[in-house]
Amino acid sequence: MISYLKGTVASIIKSSSNRVILILEVNACGYEMQIPARLSQELTAGEQTQIFTHLQVREEQPSLYGFGSSVQRDLFRLLISVSGIGAALAIALLDTFDISDLVQAIVSNNTQLLLQTPGVGGKTAERICLELKSKLVSWSQTAGLATTTAAIPLAPNILEEVQAALLAVGYSPSEISQALTAVSQNALVPKNASPEEWMKQAMTWLSSQ
Repeated sequence: MISYLKGTVASIIKSSSNRVILILEVNACGYEMQIPARLSQELTAGEQTQIFTHLQVREEQPSLYGFGSSVQRDLFRLLISVSGIGAALAIALLDTFDISDLVQAIVSNNTQLLLQTPGVGGKTAERICLELKSKLVSWSQTAGLATTTAAIPLAPNILEEVQAALLAVGYSPSEISQALTAVSQNALVPKNASPEEWMKQAMTWLSSQ
């Protein structure tokens, strides 16, 4: 198993299928691997870099995937462990969200946010949350990622409405989760408050941070 490779960025190729391929030269040997588009924006041809890798073999066909950190690589491995989630969809998720935001979306069951990823439908989003929530709670602590798992006393449809509204004005999933948790612990805010009131209180809390 190859854990990581250190070498020179020989070239970065964007294929017609939206796959981004990195050719990394290590000791005069060129390793071809698929990488997230986010990572390609951080790399420059000719520079030295370290890439964390995952080797996948299907039907005797090996495929190498590269990532900018061991945390991103390990999250990729967790994503492809979900039933029906392949490497392409896992990379799409990593391209759509920052690592901390993706983890927070999953542990808080924010399926509406996951739907922003091309190729992710409602059932897929629900399956990702169902199969990974408990794993990511413990894994995120080991990986040094802060997540909020406290239950927020809102009906799912109202919670999604408030989350969507806060996302629309530019807040990240992790910020939203922290804000709603803080509001839910505020004794002055009635639990049956309207979505507008929850959003107002959340934005007040966020602006004070």
